[in-house]
Amino acid sequence: MEKSKIDRINFLARKSKTEPLSVAELAEQADLRREYLAEFRASFSAQLENTVIERPDGSREKLPKKK
Repeated sequence: MEKSKIDRINFLARKSKTEPLSVAELAEQADLRREYLAEFRASFSAQLENTVIERPDGSREKLPKKK
């Protein structure tokens, strides 16, 4: 995610603590948060897909997916 979007999320969060946000700002904040979470989840999922368990005998296996 672009640094400018993260800065905007942080700005809106700080502003909401001192004064109420407008309807447009609330919608923008929700959209930015949704985009940030989607990218975070994709990144974390990719990291888990590349994680392996190494057994004492030297064998390696991928983490199983939970259902």
